[in-house]
Amino acid sequence: MGYSFAIVGATGNVGTEMLTILAESDLDVGKVYAVASRRSVGREVSFGDETLKCVDLETFDFSKVDIALMSAGGDVSKKWSPIIAKAGAIVIDNSSAWRMDPDVPLVVPEVNADAVAGYTKKGIIANPNCSTAQMVVALKPL
Repeated sequence: MGYSFAIVGATGNVGTEMLTILAESDLDVGKVYAVASRRSVGREVSFGDETLKCVDLETFDFSKVDIALMSAGGDVSKKWSPIIAKAGAIVIDNSSAWRMDPDVPLVVPEVNADAVAGYTKKGIIANPNCSTAQMVVALKPL
């Protein structure tokens, strides 16, 4: 059956890379939805051997997904992450929107994977920016 995913910001550089990595992962992936702004509705993106048509963020039913990977910028995440979490999906946000929120765990799996348990307060997990994530992985042994 697998986990169902929404990639929010699917047409951007990070969103397309998320789709590529998810397609190549060993995760039990079920249905995947490419979610984007209204101007990208119908645009096609690749997910492994599949082609997905983008659906509208404003009208998408997030109760259909288990996990929403957010890469649409801080303003979009601030508005939509709580809405998506309330619909029942776990939100993993790639923007700066939630990084300093004390009720949202800031997670680098190789460093503090156990912190993920704190997501239940808001239904959101944040990750640091790319240079910080690489740095803390290198610093952890110290």
